[in-house]
Amino acid sequence: MATIRETLDQLISDALSQVSGIADCQAILVPASRPEFGDYQANGVMSIAKQLKKNPRELAAAVCDRLESGELVDHFEVAGPGFINIHLSDNWLASRATALLDNQAELVQQTARPETIVVDYSSPNLAKEMHVGHLRGTIIGDSLVRILERLGHQVIRQNHVGDWGTQFGMLLAYLQQVSDDLDSLSTELEDLEAFYRAAKEKFDADPEFANQARNSVVRLQGGDEQSLMLWHRFIEESLRHCEAVYDKLQIRMRRSDLRAESFYNDSLPGIISELEKQDLLTVSQGASCVFLPEFQGKENEPLPLIVQKSDGGYLYATTDLAAIRFRATELAAERVLYVVDARQGLHFQQVFAVARAAGFVAPECRLEHVAYGTMMGKDGKPFKTRSGGLIKLIDLLDEAVRRAFDLVSARSPELDEETRREIADKVGIGAVKYADLSKNRTSDYVFDWDSMLALDGNTAPYLLYAYTRIRSILRRQEDGAEASITATSAIAITTAEERQLIVKLLRLPEILQTVATDYYPSHLCTYLFELAGLFMRFYEACPILKAEPPVRASRLALARFTAATLSEGLDLLGLETLEQM
Repeated sequence: MATIRETLDQLISDALSQVSGIADCQAILVPASRPEFGDYQANGVMSIAKQLKKNPRELAAAVCDRLESGELVDHFEVAGPGFINIHLSDNWLASRATALLDNQAELVQQTARPETIVVDYSSPNLAKEMHVGHLRGTIIGDSLVRILERLGHQVIRQNHVGDWGTQFGMLLAYLQQVSDDLDSLSTELEDLEAFYRAAKEKFDADPEFANQARNSVVRLQGGDEQSLMLWHRFIEESLRHCEAVYDKLQIRMRRSDLRAESFYNDSLPGIISELEKQDLLTVSQGASCVFLPEFQGKENEPLPLIVQKSDGGYLYATTDLAAIRFRATELAAERVLYVVDARQGLHFQQVFAVARAAGFVAPECRLEHVAYGTMMGKDGKPFKTRSGGLIKLIDLLDEAVRRAFDLVSARSPELDEETRREIADKVGIGAVKYADLSKNRTSDYVFDWDSMLALDGNTAPYLLYAYTRIRSILRRQEDGAEASITATSAIAITTAEERQLIVKLLRLPEILQTVATDYYPSHLCTYLFELAGLFMRFYEACPILKAEPPVRASRLALARFTAATLSEGLDLLGLETLEQM
């Protein structure tokens, strides 16, 4: 079933084409900005009128004459310079809401054109622990995966972790120096970040150790049994650290989603060979490069994509090309999304262009960089510790839970400690995730504990509290009333507040389709915040438990519909709901 917006858009686009004689007219349908303007507004008449050199109001009136009010629409009207305002039928809204009350899954229909979509996200470097720089890519990617799956697409997660190269030779060499006992590996790597820093300091200060590290890389890449055993143990320990973070964040990432750099190692010579066959390779200062005319520097000098160093070593670009070919062929991807820092924009533009030039991906396969900005501190610089070091992500999350526990304990000291800790865990983690997801994806944002944990404004605590408040209303209803509204109660519209709430509830599918197209989870955050606000207005204006039985049943049903929609929306963002706060 099409969404309300899709149905209206098609209806008005067809009428506009019939009246204008122009094929494929666009209605340009948007939600109305104010209730008095209706529920939706079509803005496409003006551009068509300009083409035809006609009065836009007259053209809009002719379109409205073609449109008949019916079950869905109460009436159309011309407004302003040629807008068409659309007022939905109260009877249709009420009956549709009633029909969905006990079939919430039907609110969001599966797409008629499911795609195979690969989503590359999180992608930590296994040489180190995950830090705050990994937060955005991990939670944005996870939310997009949830939404795309909810719409019926086949989504293949790919965690393209860094697990290969010189840094691992350095780490293996250091590990062999500090411990001959492989059983003590877990102890040595308990603090991965400290272990990495110590190895790096020795690598920079000791030329002999640096040579040992380089030799370790050669042995590793050459398949030396001892080196591979150490490497596997190191990777296993590193993944354990990552999985602790994923568990705390409720990220739906499994070992089977792992496609590390090492996975593509054997295919890298073939990538170089194929580029050479396509006459795309140029040797520049000993390195193998691809120069495409569309990439130029400030002085119009050609910008290379280096795919093999002069010493024969490969680069990230080579591995990314191998990954694209694997995803396009072996995984049969129709879309590949790379949820990666915006600072990698040029890299992905070049890699995508080279992959297409080399024929590694079919023309119809979409390669898209889902870029995101940087998490900043209050000083306007990338968020770090006071000493300037990177903040471990697990430490940030633990701090969020601790702060949430202090807030819950101050506000609800009557709750037992176990309950307060359960609430704090969901509120703290939810606050960190929502503060990020609610921001414009491509913008930098300032990390601020006070604002993200606030109980008012567009925050996770506010939305979680709104949900618990509705659940509390439902629990306080008369005995047996909830059972009566599951099957027999009809939702009725008797006030403007009820109507506005129903219209907003029925817009969830449109919002999810928008996010699935432009990859901004902030659209869903804004929707949920506005939905919670509309419910609070409805609750203040429309007595529920004190209303007469038929009205009470209708309003309880509307409250339950709202709670279910909030719960689903928060789940799609990766937040867990609570029954009390």
